[in-house]
Amino acid sequence: MSQSALPAAPRAILFDLDGTLADTAPDLAAAVNLLRSARGLAPTAYELLRPTASAGARGMIGVAFGLTPQDEGFAALRAGFFDNYQAAIAVHSRLFDGVATLLDGIAEAGLAWGIVTNKPTRFTDPLLPLIGLAHAGCVVSGDTTAHPKPHPMPLLEAAARLGLAPSDCWYVGDDLRDIQAGQAAGMPTIACAWGYGGRQEPLDWQADHVLDTPQALLALLQSAICATGSALAA
Repeated sequence: MSQSALPAAPRAILFDLDGTLADTAPDLAAAVNLLRSARGLAPTAYELLRPTASAGARGMIGVAFGLTPQDEGFAALRAGFFDNYQAAIAVHSRLFDGVATLLDGIAEAGLAWGIVTNKPTRFTDPLLPLIGLAHAGCVVSGDTTAHPKPHPMPLLEAAARLGLAPSDCWYVGDDLRDIQAGQAAGMPTIACAWGYGGRQEPLDWQADHVLDTPQALLALLQSAICATGSALAA
């Protein structure tokens, strides 16, 4: 379950959004496949698109059209992808199993939680209330600060909004950029293997812990709190 010693109990847990708290891949895949159908192309298999969902437009367009942000035509595809996604942002998106219970447990322990995502505010703000995440203690989107992850600035901004030192926060994500950002911000990092990265890749990211389920994260939190002489609310 873990790779290092038990971290100190946090005062807040910060989460990535896509692939960590929420399974948004179905709606992202639908948005890029609308681009393909508009061009008379067969849809790209969902099994190929899903692993790249955390990379947003870059990942989806990269798989569906074989283009990178530096290639001609990428910008136009991205604009179309964004429009398609905004028009159907929460048709199939949902919280991962166990996430609601995890967030309830964090609140019952008297801790704060927040979201730090590279998803632009244009999509983050309307999506969160539709999938049950409107009660986040803070939300930092990909365009909230001057630099997105893997730069530490979004995580530092989130800690500041909560009135906490970065070292008082854990950061949880399913992408290498999440772990890099957390490490640069001085936060204990947790790679969630239930996300789009799967189990194998996070093992190579040097996160403090790699966890398979939200329940495992709640158990880790309980252990950390108990180690300080407190108890997680039942």
